[in-house]
Amino acid sequence: MALDFLILYEHIVREYESITLLKRELERRGYTAEIRQLLDRKKLKYFTWKKPKVLVASAMYDDKTMNSFVYNNVGVCNKVVNLHWEQVLSEEQENSPFFNCGQSASYAMHTCWGTQARDRIVKYGVPIENTAITGPIQMDFLRDQFAGYYKPKAELCKEFGLDENKKLVLYISSFSTAYMTDQEVEELNKLAGVGFDQFKITSQKTMNTTLGWVDEYLQTEEGQQIEFVYRRHPSEWNSPILEKMAAKHKNFHLITDYSVKQWITAADTIFSWMSTSIAEIYFAKKSCFVLRPYPIEWEYDPVVYKDCDHIDNYDDFVKCFGIENPKFPIDEQLMLSHYDFTDTPSYIRMADVLEKVLLEDEGDRKPFDHFKPKFSWLKFFSLIGLHAMYAIRLDPGKMKMFGPLSTWAGRIYGHIKNTRVSPEKQQEYMDNIKKFM
Repeated sequence: MALDFLILYEHIVREYESITLLKRELERRGYTAEIRQLLDRKKLKYFTWKKPKVLVASAMYDDKTMNSFVYNNVGVCNKVVNLHWEQVLSEEQENSPFFNCGQSASYAMHTCWGTQARDRIVKYGVPIENTAITGPIQMDFLRDQFAGYYKPKAELCKEFGLDENKKLVLYISSFSTAYMTDQEVEELNKLAGVGFDQFKITSQKTMNTTLGWVDEYLQTEEGQQIEFVYRRHPSEWNSPILEKMAAKHKNFHLITDYSVKQWITAADTIFSWMSTSIAEIYFAKKSCFVLRPYPIEWEYDPVVYKDCDHIDNYDDFVKCFGIENPKFPIDEQLMLSHYDFTDTPSYIRMADVLEKVLLEDEGDRKPFDHFKPKFSWLKFFSLIGLHAMYAIRLDPGKMKMFGPLSTWAGRIYGHIKNTRVSPEKQQEYMDNIKKFM
């Protein structure tokens, strides 16, 4: 029997609880839905007897993503919905064709958190009828309906061996490029059509300087009375400086478990550099401090951070620990123009959009009429091999005799490892969400 919806995700901490909420709502309405990771093995059933009527993608930029996310997972599927997880961009990214859903991607249905994202992609050629303002589904967990969904500070601290009586400090990282190799940066440049070389330099300088502040503060008497949690960016997993910090300070913790919202709701003091999770901080009715020892080039700075209040030196950084209820550092009206937060939860609005796409006639929604798709047999067989290696915990990245091939395979293996959700964990997500619906 055909599947109604197949939902694809990229990052666990960014997406998984939100798409589980969406899946639960679709099932409540009587539809069938499944969740898959983009690097899962390609399965025959999704091309044949269980082919989805609607493919729900984490992103949809151009012909390449239409080919990779849709065709290489389910074959031709004309009903595609873009969950559009990257909507708050820098000024340069806002003007880049890559981020504005061109080519065959314009034939998908694009969910938008607010008017800013909708107006931007429409300006670049997406028909307005192929857009829907749904609000940010990830913020639904911060509504009164979900009060009690996240663990309180005491329970969270106990789980990770932290002292609940100490101030819990959270640093939300955006340093995904800081320790990328030159080859990885070049690949990113080609993919996005935006140069990240200078951003890598700024990222590494900022990361090293701000962690230098943390290092100095944790050596003081006051600094030893806090629990400091560094929250990695989902794409950040090769930063040697972090392991050195964790080895040096018993109260410096690298914890990737749970969504960033879980840690935001529990934290007493929050620091950010340029993370768009500042929106989660806002909707959680909290505030934070923005650490910027160096200016961020306009090409890279998210537009919501325009003219933000920020900390640029160690002395002011130290003062942050004594400030209760700090002023929110960015313009609230600018924030609200990007996030349409209404009385109707976004998961309801988003499910309405998916239901509409499922039930409507295809009409002109035929993206595969506009380019020639190509199935990647290399990816097909590579994923079979890499998943087999993961099953026996054989990391190809450690097989240095194969040179660049080992590096490439090790990187993909790492993504598979870091984005897998076990069946038991999947059920845990679903059970937790059911309590609040």
